[in-house]
Amino acid sequence: MRLQNKIALITGGAAGIGKATAVRFAEEGATVIICDVNQQLGTETVKKLGPEARFYEVDITDRQAVQAWVDDVVAVYGRVDILVNNAGVLRDGQLVKVKNGELVGQMSQESFDLVISVNLKGVFNCTQAVAPTMIKQGGGVILNASSVVGLDGNFGQTNYVATKAGVIGMTKVWARELGKSGIRVNAIAPGFTLTEMVRQMPENILDGMKARTPLRRLGEVRDIANAYLFLASEEASFITGAVLRVDGGIVVGT
Repeated sequence: MRLQNKIALITGGAAGIGKATAVRFAEEGATVIICDVNQQLGTETVKKLGPEARFYEVDITDRQAVQAWVDDVVAVYGRVDILVNNAGVLRDGQLVKVKNGELVGQMSQESFDLVISVNLKGVFNCTQAVAPTMIKQGGGVILNASSVVGLDGNFGQTNYVATKAGVIGMTKVWARELGKSGIRVNAIAPGFTLTEMVRQMPENILDGMKARTPLRRLGEVRDIANAYLFLASEEASFITGAVLRVDGGIVVGT
């Protein structure tokens, strides 16, 4: 029960890695509060997290909505011990796509702006809303979802890679700014992971992912959740500003 009596907030907690992390934290004694934009999945997931758990429908790109969520959590539970900034979206596309010397496509402004808004600004919004409470109570843990592509880059993911690299930068800044208040800030960089979305990909694509991973398997969502659990626990009490790769040894290349 490594998170006994801890209050943990998890964004994007209705499915995928967020859901697995919420379940894992609840198993270790935490009271888990999840938010997501998917009300149906969020309502279903929260039933698995214990009687004290709650689900909030929150768009993390909306700073006022995020603040209202955090304020309500503090009013109900009195504190926030852990924040997992997990929510994210994908809108892949090449910067420019050229055929026979002619421009035939490019990443849209809408795709770029949406991914930046959710994956980067959303992390900023949630951390800024939670930090004053953690400072006042004298400590806390903030965990951010990056990715191996934020470290290595990846073809066709200008927007996503920019956000995941940006999250790493913010993690390092916040570790310095908030450390004096007893707040630890770290990031997780998952590799290819079998979320619900990934499981729907064609078998040949999944086989290709496995072949590029030295451990010759894809990550399970629980693998990532266990890494979050370690960094949230007192076992990681002297770790801050770190980026933990949980990727089976993969190095994303061309």
